[in-house]
Amino acid sequence: MAQILTFPAQASKFGYKRVKKHAKSAENPDQLPLFPQPAAQILNFATELSRFEQALMLDERGDPKAAELYAKAIEEHDCVADAYCNLGIIESQKGNTSKAFDCFTTSLKYNPRHSEAHYNLGNLYFDVNDFRLAQIHYEMAAEVDPSFANVYFNLALVQAINNDLGAAISALTKYQGLVPEDEARNADELLHNLRKSLAAAKNSRFGST
Repeated sequence: MAQILTFPAQASKFGYKRVKKHAKSAENPDQLPLFPQPAAQILNFATELSRFEQALMLDERGDPKAAELYAKAIEEHDCVADAYCNLGIIESQKGNTSKAFDCFTTSLKYNPRHSEAHYNLGNLYFDVNDFRLAQIHYEMAAEVDPSFANVYFNLALVQAINNDLGAAISALTKYQGLVPEDEARNADELLHNLRKSLAAAKNSRFGST
């Protein structure tokens, strides 16, 4: 008889991941600044941002004009894959699932190894209960960016739903190894339930032979 896996209340998947501004490599992070920067430069900061960075700044503030600027960034060939990815999140938040799918898949056309686009597409498939495709895209996101903790948590959830309990335990253990101890404890109950269900499934198989 199949074992029913119970998920604890806090075992809801992590949400979408927005692409952040790429770090600039012009300065040496190990070198201390010897001279103070003029405060007046802050006034010109917004105009020095690229179109994608302007869109991201508005997006992080929840400004609806961000979508328009992401579209302009795409037209200007500025961080096209990143812009499509973030635009997909905005569309998903509006409930425009088909447009969100289109944005994430278009992002992957420009960059097939775009970690955030794979992760967000996994979330979208999760939301429409296509757990097989959700798992595939989570796995691809983890392959591209193995240091991204949240993808392992979401991957563990879909693997558990797909009844791949051993893989789910492995993914959740990786998640716990990448986050601070207090966050890792939030997954303890789910990990306990997974191990309990796996042991019960093994005992059921042995009992039927």
